[in-house]
Amino acid sequence: MGQKAISIFQTCIPLFQVLSDNHRQAILLALSEKGSMTVNEITEQFSLSRPAISHHLKLLLEKGLISVEQKGTQRYYSASLRSSVELLKELVGALEEECL
Repeated sequence: MGQKAISIFQTCIPLFQVLSDNHRQAILLALSEKGSMTVNEITEQFSLSRPAISHHLKLLLEKGLISVEQKGTQRYYSASLRSSVELLKELVGALEEECL
């Protein structure tokens, strides 16, 4: 495997780690499908506690997979996948170029 692909793989590791959890995958898909949601709306969708949902949201937010917007007293979370998808496309391109 070429150095470029290895470098991009290493950059993707945090993304792969955060997406390795089934609950985070489901939360991300729900936000992608429904648009913005509050933590309470997300909690209603899943059999997880509010603190657990908040923890998963924090991890997704840290990796740039979601964004948050404050409206009054509510925080609305939404999927923000553009940069992560671009990084994964770059990885696929490097793999095709160097490994196929």
